Amino acid sequence: MRTAVILVALALMLGSLALGAPGNVAIRDLPNHPFLTDLPPGASLRLYLRSGEIRIRGREDNRLSVRYYGPSPGDFRELAVRFQLSSATASLELDGGPDRDMHVVIEVPQKTSLRVQMSAGSLDLDKIVGDKDVHLRAGDLTIALGDPNDYARIHAAVLSGGLEAAPLGEFHGGLFRSFTRVGPGPYKLSARVLAGELTLH
Repeated sequence: MRTAVILVALALMLGSLALGAPGNVAIRDLPNHPFLTDLPPGASLRLYLRSGEIRIRGREDNRLSVRYYGPSPGDFRELAVRFQLSSATASLELDGGPDRDMHVVIEVPQKTSLRVQMSAGSLDLDKIVGDKDVHLRAGDLTIALGDPNDYARIHAAVLSGGLEAAPLGEFHGGLFRSFTRVGPGPYKLSARVLAGELTLH
């Protein structure tokens, strides 16, 4: 009975950390402990991501959430989130777990200045308004532009692979492909893939 009470207390404590105040938070076993925290309005966010299939979505409140949705939750008890918040800058690191069946959804405030670094896999960004600086070493990177006129500058580059931005009339393939567009908006987009496919739509 006493053990059960202790386990319940620990679970409540972990839950309060995941919803916790600004500072340093670490959550392990992401399939059973989804991460959720508040961000200050207008905060810039840096994401350091391990390989896998990751979707980053904008949400209408000021919360940051991370959850595993793959078919093998039992294999990902070592999948961990480390979060730091200092003033108006936040950083989140995702690592651990096996190489296969790694599927994660990250939700960020829709209006976010976002910087993402990911090693390999499939990375998809949607419904995010703000500066975006995204770097994928190998794999497929897909970014929803929204209105191209929202950007002051769009720069996209692929070292080896394919580069497509249909709304901008850009279609390239091969080695050392890139383009830059200047516009009337307030935001900047920089997207880079070393080897793979980069799609802006």
